Amino acid sequence: QVQLVESGGGLVQPGGSLRLSCAPSGFTLDYYAIGWFRQAPGKERERVSCISSSNGSTYYRESVKGRFTISKDNAKNTVYLQMNNLKPEDTAVYYCAAPPWCSSDYVAYWGQGTQVTVSS
Repeated sequence: QVQLVESGGGLVQPGGSLRLSCAPSGFTLDYYAIGWFRQAPGKERERVSCISSSNGSTYYRESVKGRFTISKDNAKNTVYLQMNNLKPEDTAVYYCAAPPWCSSDYVAYWGQGTQVTVSS
């Protein structure tokens, strides 16, 4: 059974940092890209970042460029999203997802989501 297990969310003050982890079970990172999406209350879900399965190329939405870094550890079969200089507008439920490639609108698998709250 395929699962995407997320961890690392929480409450942090503005300017703080968090690291999210996504560990797929049932497939390795060779087969799917891994993306992070987020959804804030009353807003549509948006793509935040993605890392490809093949060459490790990355994507970031404009509002997180320079603050967020996506990376992967193939040995641990885990993808990380390091989030620095967090802002209140980053508050959302963050979802790990497995599209076939980063530009695809189709997502094969979704994680359960982890809450990130940025507040003083």
